[in-house]
Amino acid sequence: MAKLMVLTLLGLAMTHFKDHQSSYQKRLTAFREVEPVDLPNCNLVKGIETGSEDLEILPNGLALISSGLKYPGIKSFDPDKPGKILLMDLNEEDPEVLELRISGSKFNMSSFNPHGISTFTDEDNTVYLLVVNHPDAKSTVELFKFQKEEKSLLHLKTIRHELLASLNDIVAVGPEHFYATNDHYFVDPCLRSWEFYLGLSWSYVVYYSPNEVKVVADGFDFANGINISPDGKYVYISELLAHKIHVYEKHANWTLTSLKSLTLNTLVDNISVDPVTGDLWIGCHPNGMRIFFYDPEHIPGSEVIQIQNILTEEPKVKVVYAENGTVLQGSTVASVYKGKLLIGTVFHKALYCKL
Repeated sequence: MAKLMVLTLLGLAMTHFKDHQSSYQKRLTAFREVEPVDLPNCNLVKGIETGSEDLEILPNGLALISSGLKYPGIKSFDPDKPGKILLMDLNEEDPEVLELRISGSKFNMSSFNPHGISTFTDEDNTVYLLVVNHPDAKSTVELFKFQKEEKSLLHLKTIRHELLASLNDIVAVGPEHFYATNDHYFVDPCLRSWEFYLGLSWSYVVYYSPNEVKVVADGFDFANGINISPDGKYVYISELLAHKIHVYEKHANWTLTSLKSLTLNTLVDNISVDPVTGDLWIGCHPNGMRIFFYDPEHIPGSEVIQIQNILTEEPKVKVVYAENGTVLQGSTVASVYKGKLLIGTVFHKALYCKL
């Protein structure tokens, strides 16, 4: 009788494990193959070899790019060097990148590990850059002043808070005001792994200001990219492992109300918003298993999706670019400027296209 009970419990456990494994593979789109969608006028960006995880294009065509991310479980081609912020002028015919010098006596450049970034321009046209940073496997937000003429960043402040525990991306709504995604609930590496595998929808979005910090949205299976509509009324959030883009209404007290969700057949990463049309441009991972379990024999592909009229009942979704990884591995972000498209990756190169 005891043996029968043990065997029954073992059988139930194995069934439960197989269910989780199947769900896990589905969430990672483990078996999806990339159907190529080519763009004819594209070139790799000179000077980017170790990632371009996030980018912001200013109204004047200057692009700020985070590079060199070291993230648990993700490939890095240069794990011993600190990360950096790059500058690229999209007004040039054949633009290259320049590493921005960072000044500030209290900033530790040796542990700089930039992830998501966002900019805010005040009434005096001062540009502030907010950077998600992971020094020593922790999470902070670094506040910089962008000094265009000096081609440098002046470090102003490091922001820490217990609700900013596992940061991924950020969108600025003021110099020290922002929304940020936490892609995990747990900080401990072992618990993070189980959270990731079991699909515990525990990650969340935080609103931060010097006077108030609060969770404004939760229940996400790996909250990732975040951005805001040109009129400031709506916040867009990508839920990576659920393959969803969420639309939230932003209120005067900074709280968010869910309006709708759009499900896609890919892992959705960072979101860029066209300031003219309001279109969403999303860097995606068509086969997420290859991102989280890197194999040089089975490299991850890249995909860029454009979403038009997302606030309507029938938004238009278009795959603008898709490739199996021979050119670009692991796209995370895509942004447009005057008929030009810039695509970044988590650990690989960057691609510059003329649409």
